[in-house]
Amino acid sequence: MIQGAVNAALQAVVGLPLRGPSGRVAEVEAVVDTGFDRFITLPARVVTELDLDFAGFNRVQLADGSEASLEIYVVTVHWDGRPRRVLAYVSDAAPMVGMALLAGHSLCVDVEPGGRVAIEPAA
Repeated sequence: MIQGAVNAALQAVVGLPLRGPSGRVAEVEAVVDTGFDRFITLPARVVTELDLDFAGFNRVQLADGSEASLEIYVVTVHWDGRPRRVLAYVSDAAPMVGMALLAGHSLCVDVEPGGRVAIEPAA
């Protein structure tokens, strides 16, 4: 099970342990975003810190309806007790966990500051 908490802005946040191809590690606090259908977003500084492998560009539609071409990198996420290689989109915003990473899992959020966030395999 992955656990986190709801912050003062009522965002569900979880710790996300990451590893790059050379073995460098980092942990980010990521907002769970059910409106984001990809795996994760990361700021450029984390991509550089982990020396991630470039995987290309992809056009995405942003929350405001505009489109952008974002860089994509490969990162290993420690997810639900196992390493998982996923695509990370570079964004200036806070790191986000998207629905592709949540696939096959249940998400439970007690929506109040300090509330519990729990992600576990779906039954």
